[in-house]
Amino acid sequence: MKTTGGTDDQKRRAAEAAVEAVEDGMVVGLGTGSTTAFAIRAIGDLVADGMDVRGVPTSFASRELAREAGVPLADLDEVDTVDLAIDGADQVAGDALVKGGGAAHAREKVVDAFADRFLVVADPSKMADVLSHSVPVEVLPDARTTVSAAVSDLGGDPELRRAERKDGPVVTDNGNLVLDCDFGDIDDPAALAGSLSALPGVVEHGIFAGLADVVYVGTDDGVDVLEL
Repeated sequence: MKTTGGTDDQKRRAAEAAVEAVEDGMVVGLGTGSTTAFAIRAIGDLVADGMDVRGVPTSFASRELAREAGVPLADLDEVDTVDLAIDGADQVAGDALVKGGGAAHAREKVVDAFADRFLVVADPSKMADVLSHSVPVEVLPDARTTVSAAVSDLGGDPELRRAERKDGPVVTDNGNLVLDCDFGDIDDPAALAGSLSALPGVVEHGIFAGLADVVYVGTDDGVDVLEL
């Protein structure tokens, strides 16, 4: 089940609150999505004011936006550590997230998991008691049929993600396909994450269980900060 998006003001408040944790000399993971875009622009403002910050982008989109905002960039294999990662989520329930609406979840997970601290930025529409958002699963193109069958065996309903402005499917930055898998309510995200990771042909899935450290939720009049 997909949720309705929040307002730009809510997203901006969450992003700018998270960026307050950025300090001089840090390497920051730059997530992907509409809320994280506000964070990237805010980091660009810090750089313009003289702060020494490098960003590690998680997608073509975040790389291009960071360049536009003036954030110096580095690839993950060029840095010894990532001090902070700031990223959004399609849905948040406790310490578990579903990500991958932008089909960048494989690279996002690598950076977010490597970071010393992972800060999630979200608006109230993304918050839930139980995860129920469809889970994006990035698959090797040749494994689409076999992974679809395995997802069905796990109780999911897989659907190949179709591109909106061209014929055919969405192709990730890694050259793979995405299955959006509806599992209904996900009572045990960690268990489902393990089952999906074990499927041959799965590159990465969109369940981020136990990775986040803080969630910043932008509201109409402030920011709720949830320490995990």
